[in-house]
Amino acid sequence: MTPILKLESARLVLRQWHDDDLQAFAEMCADPQVMRYFPAPLTRLEAAALIGRIRGHFNEYGYGLWALERMDSGAFIGLTGLLNVNFDAPFAPAVEISWRLARRHWGQGFASEAAWTCLRCAFAQLRLDEVVSFTTQDNVPSQKVMQAIGMVQDEAGSFEHPRLPEGHPLRPHVLYRIDRPRWERTLHA
Repeated sequence: MTPILKLESARLVLRQWHDDDLQAFAEMCADPQVMRYFPAPLTRLEAAALIGRIRGHFNEYGYGLWALERMDSGAFIGLTGLLNVNFDAPFAPAVEISWRLARRHWGQGFASEAAWTCLRCAFAQLRLDEVVSFTTQDNVPSQKVMQAIGMVQDEAGSFEHPRLPEGHPLRPHVLYRIDRPRWERTLHA
């Protein structure tokens, strides 16, 4: 599949990664507040490796985590996109919607705007049947974004993330879902 190189919303550009994104991305991923719902902040080398994996996902599937840029200033503010779930879970195979924003861009509706743009791509361009999202049960801000874009919590879908050790406080996860018919209904609401 030819990669989807760029998406736009009212205030944001979701684009392919540039080499000069590494500095801002590494700073964001090193911020303990940004990474509080992840096992640990990332080093610069780990952030660079993650960009490499993101580029590989685009090459293989044609979609992935886009670099997120403000349209008004061109500032890199984070990432948002679609990933194939790559671990064993009762809901897999599935495509996950995900986001991560630098702290100074929180509380401005950018995560919901970018995620909504990704859902439009998932259902209108990629013709997916369903998109999931998941996070640790304590990550209320991300759950609010999931709800804002029309996703519904699958109460029976809560799970223990298999990549975290038994007893880890971030291991319990909640699962949210949205299918194409529900997404289409939100367009007409």
